Formats: sequence, C-alpha cells, structure tokens
Amino acid sequence: MLTRRSFLGLTGAAGLATATPIRARDLLTQVQDRLPPLERPSGAPDAVARDEAYWRRVAAHYRVIDDITNLEAGFFGMMAVPVLAEYHRQIDRVNRASSYYARRGYGPEFEAARQRVARFLGASPAEIALTRGATEALQRLIIQYRRVGAGDVVMYADLDYNAMQWAMNALAEQRGARVARLEIPEPATHEEVLAVYRRALETHPRTRLLLLTHLNNKTGLIIPVREIVELARARGADVVVDAAHSFGQCDLTFQDLGADFVGLNLHKWLGAPVGAGVMYIRENRLGDIHRMLADESAPADRIESRVHTGTANFATFLTVPAALDFHDAVGGAFKAARLRHLRDRWVRLARPIAGLDILTPDNAMVAAITSFRLHGRGGRAENQGVAAELLERDRLFTVWRTGVARGDCVRVTPALYNTLADMDRLAGALAALAARG
Repeated sequence: MLTRRSFLGLTGAAGLATATPIRARDLLTQVQDRLPPLERPSGAPDAVARDEAYWRRVAAHYRVIDDITNLEAGFFGMMAVPVLAEYHRQIDRVNRASSYYARRGYGPEFEAARQRVARFLGASPAEIALTRGATEALQRLIIQYRRVGAGDVVMYADLDYNAMQWAMNALAEQRGARVARLEIPEPATHEEVLAVYRRALETHPRTRLLLLTHLNNKTGLIIPVREIVELARARGADVVVDAAHSFGQCDLTFQDLGADFVGLNLHKWLGAPVGAGVMYIRENRLGDIHRMLADESAPADRIESRVHTGTANFATFLTVPAALDFHDAVGGAFKAARLRHLRDRWVRLARPIAGLDILTPDNAMVAAITSFRLHGRGGRAENQGVAAELLERDRLFTVWRTGVARGDCVRVTPALYNTLADMDRLAGALAALAARG
C-alpha cells in the first residue's frame, strides 16, 4: 500500500517545495501511472481472497498514513488513488467553470452518473435518487411514509442505526402512532432472528412500518432481510431497509433484499467521495412516499420530488462512476470475500480468548464488521477506554459503539488496504488486553 512516506518518495519531496506549485491532482496522476496493474485473477472468490499477491497490488492503490493501523473503515471508505485523482480533476474542472458549468453542463453528466449507479444496483433509473448519504435517504423515506395513522405501530430493533430510530420515533409522534422496540438476540442465529420478528409482528398486528438494518453498524450482524420483508408484507406492513453498510461490503443487488424502500451509501464500501448516497423506491410504490415539503421542482411522479438536497458537491457525484469502475476492477465478489477473510483471521484467533465476547457468529450473517466486548463490561466508559488503549498502546484504531441491548462494544472494521499481519496484531493486542482485565 502507499504510505505517506512512500508517496513522497514517488513524487519527490523537493518537488512539493518548488517555486512553481504542483497541483495535487498532478501528483496523484504521477502516482497512478506507477501503480501495479490489478490483473484481476480468475478463480472462486474464497480462493482469490487468499491470493496475497493480488491483494498487495490492490492495497498499493490506497494512500494510507503510516503511524497507526486503521481498523475503522466503517465510518467512510477511503478513495483509491484512481478515484481520488478523478475527484481532484472534477473539483478543478467544476471550480474553473463555476456556474457556467453548473447551469449548462452538470445536468446531463449528473444524470449519466445516476444511470450508472442504477445499473450497478440492479434498479431502474426511475427508482433511485442520489442523496448526500443513507441518513438523508432514510429520513425522507421514514418521515414521508404515508400509510401510518393514529393507533398504528412502527417498529425497530436495538441494532438499528440511532438516527433512524429517532426518525421512526418522530413519525410515530407526528401521526399518533405507537413505537414497538425489539431486541436482537446475542449471539444470534438465522432462525432466532426470524422468530423475534415473527413474534413481534404477531404481538403488534397494527404494525404499518418496520425498519430493518441489513448489516448493522454496531455489531456487524447481517439479518435475513428478504425473509423478514416477506413476513411483514404478509401482515400488511411495509419495510424500510437501511443498507448503509451493505453495498460494496457484500456482493448484492436490490433484488436480493426484496424491499420496496431502501437507503444506502456510496461513500462507505464503494469508495466514492464523502457525501454520496441513494434513495430507492420501487417504481409502483412511489405514491406511498409524500413529496418532500410539497416539492414542485420535479413532477410528482418522479422520485426526485421525494428528496430535495439543494446544491450538493458537484464533484462528488461526478466521481461516483470512477468509484464504481474501481470496485468492478477489483471484483465485487472478490472484495466481499477478502473483507470476510480479514475479519475471520482476527476472530478465529480472538474467539478462544478468555473474557472476550465476539458479538457476531462465524456464518453467513457477517461480513467485514465485527464487534467485541470484554465479558461483563458493557458500559460506555469501559468500551471507550478499550478503544483508547488499543490506539495508545498498540496503534490500532477502532471505535466504541453504543445502543446494543446487551451493552456497548468496540467495533473492528478492516478494509482492502489492511493485511493479515494487521489482523494478527489485533488478536495479540486483544489477548493482552483481556489478560490485564
């Protein structure tokens, strides 16, 4: 991978101080020209996930700092060098032409980017709107959902993202509905999760809207969304799916989720610039989501009338196709398998450690993200302290998470620039941490 030090070596530290400024995108182009070709291998994803030579070539496409090991890739995804170079190019281009470009050239190029995203996700362009992130998309889907009235129920779980829980609470308050909150078992099995939702829907027959997080940001558990959507639909309930962490971490399309309403990010696991997400509304369900504040900037039969972002970062959206191109060049299935391989490496070493609880199972209900806690230590300060100690003592950057019914935890999220050695160091640090109590 490209560290800060090796990046300066490639470009020449003296060149950064010359009298004639060198633009950042020119430096990135020089670096990009020297990157090793990916030469994507053939073979099954599980086999390619273990091809260390291939993943060294992939890692070389990322510029990372060299004083810590970042195991917190879940916040946002680092742009690969080709994507970062394209982002700088687009910033320069848009900034130079300013409103002349924004008024005359941006519309068709934005639409081309939107259609590229739709093809990637397996949707019709009429079914998606680009947003600033999953949070914006999901808030609009929840608050503008039409079919909740007085006495109805909206439902969510402890593992759902906090901001989306708050949106569900706000919807219930506005409409005179009730909130039903459930807890996902820990550790969970496929059947246990289905049973929890089945019982909850039976207990609350007036449920109209159910929030599901496909792959949650707290523990990394993947729930069987498609099966739960079918359970809810059979009982007259709609589902909004939070897929903020799903696409790019997992290899899937909208059809795999089976839901009518989805929000997701492009700037986490797909490596687009920060500030890019998607709202999805199945074409025949558009009428069940109110227009945003009676928005008249787009026809009522267009999804664009359901979210009005205003002036966003032009360059961000224009760079999304480059991010998808890099994702495709690496290989979506290969990428998902490699992320899982990195996760499994540290979990296999850490699971036998006495006093350490791993919060996801070792089956299909997990991808890259997995959280842990020291046994019986689910407090906020305790887990913040664990993350701080891993950083200060071991130079391993993780993050504390809250909102899990059984207690707070620490999240570990590897990325494609991480190595098996990084995972081994983490497992060793956890063993030492648990031994210290």
